Amino acid sequence: MRKSVVSALAGVLAALVGVAAGHLVAALTDPAASPVLVVGSTVIDLTPTPLKDWAIVHFGTHDKAVLVGSVLVGVLVLAAVAGLLAGRRPTSGVALLLVLVAVPAVASLTRPTASAVDLVPSLVTAVAGVGSLLWLVRAAHRQPHRQPRRPATSGAGVVVPEVAGPGVVDPESADTGVRRRGVLVAGGVLAVAAVAMGSAGRRIAAYRSRGTTLDLPRAADPAGPFPRGLEDRVPGITPLRTATGSFYRVDTRLTLPLIDAGGWTLTIDGDVDREVSFGIDDLLGMRLVERDIALTCVSNDVGGTYVGAARWLGVPLQDLLDRAGTGHSRADQILSTDVDGMTISTPLAVALDGRDAMIAVGMNGASLPREHGFPARMVVPGLYGFVSACKWITRMTLTTYAEQTAYWTDRDWATEAPIKISSRIDTPKPLSTVRAGRTVIGGIAWAQHRGGVDRVEVRVDGGPWQPARLGPDAGVDYWRQWYLPWSAEPGQHTLAVRATDGRGEVQTAARATPFPNGSSGIQQIVVDVR
Repeated sequence: MRKSVVSALAGVLAALVGVAAGHLVAALTDPAASPVLVVGSTVIDLTPTPLKDWAIVHFGTHDKAVLVGSVLVGVLVLAAVAGLLAGRRPTSGVALLLVLVAVPAVASLTRPTASAVDLVPSLVTAVAGVGSLLWLVRAAHRQPHRQPRRPATSGAGVVVPEVAGPGVVDPESADTGVRRRGVLVAGGVLAVAAVAMGSAGRRIAAYRSRGTTLDLPRAADPAGPFPRGLEDRVPGITPLRTATGSFYRVDTRLTLPLIDAGGWTLTIDGDVDREVSFGIDDLLGMRLVERDIALTCVSNDVGGTYVGAARWLGVPLQDLLDRAGTGHSRADQILSTDVDGMTISTPLAVALDGRDAMIAVGMNGASLPREHGFPARMVVPGLYGFVSACKWITRMTLTTYAEQTAYWTDRDWATEAPIKISSRIDTPKPLSTVRAGRTVIGGIAWAQHRGGVDRVEVRVDGGPWQPARLGPDAGVDYWRQWYLPWSAEPGQHTLAVRATDGRGEVQTAARATPFPNGSSGIQQIVVDVR
């Protein structure tokens, strides 16, 4: 194998050992400080909004895996360069490797809640990576120790050159074999170490982030009986209630925060009469309400899947703010902060206009899972999540938009973002093949806090709008199932759907992208009937 290839592989292996060691240490301290993850989080913060939207559209919920993979590939390519440099001049390779490690080190210190401990995984990465690279370089260039041999002479004192005969090993070949064995041994040990540390880090992080449950009391104001959906009668339609494990998740996190519910607090401060704080037991001891509410991500495109509907249990937002006192407040927003410093801004007037805004502690009859905000999150029906659904919430500051801005408003997203009337075709699927004859077109529609969905209409091949049959009504803040019996004739057909809310407003046909305040337009799909 050529020396350049060996040197490049040495750099890659050294980087993998360093990353694995850093990941293991981060799993024991804070998983978010893992070198690759902290760089990925910084990339998310620095990525322009259009590029973020592009990633969500093309990669969906796999966007985070693609980002982490891209960061890791970039690191390994540069590590290979470091290995090539080290093969010629070790100090140059080490210098480049240290520059690579400096990136996550700086990134870890610029996090909103950074502490000195967050620097430790990067320091361990540097030590393990540099040590591995130097070991591999020395193994590749080590010279075996041999006793000097006196030259053979003839009886007349003339030096006689040695000629390798059968069974005699050439010294240069022996040296090469020794070096190759040294590199293979060193590489094998480091590869095993990298796998072991990486696996241990993943297991420890998974164990620490395992599900934690709360003993939830019964709601003082429970929701009514939940109606039976159409999913048993209309195959392929979205279930009326989204299972917790299937609920969409869109956020900026590459790893879930580790929160001890016993030590968690929610503080309300800013322009209030008095600053107040609540522990989880305080919330559970207050008046709890139970409501059926659909949530929608602003990144949801027309016909998209970033919408979910669940039964939430929580403390009314009004009750919490009354404890702090807002009678003399000049605030026009609630600036929510999560445990790692992420900020979300919610229009104060909208949150307190009588809708079922809450700090939720339960979802579908159980504690919030970690990926959905354990131990508590904000839920405000009728607003897109980026201005209403702060997960892992730990602080609510009453302030003004002029005084303070939040993460998404700093990136030019809208400050007030009511959810637009939308509808989606679930069955048949776009570009699918349907059997000719009697079949069904079905899906869901939503118009949260707009009086709910009053009517859904379907159009086939540009013809007249036909009224669809509506499923059960679970409330004005919930979505609604719909279906239309269809006699499908052979050929290619275009299907479209639109909804009308309880106020009589018809879903607009004007196309808009998610940025800056949500997508709009009529979904149209093409199916082939045979």
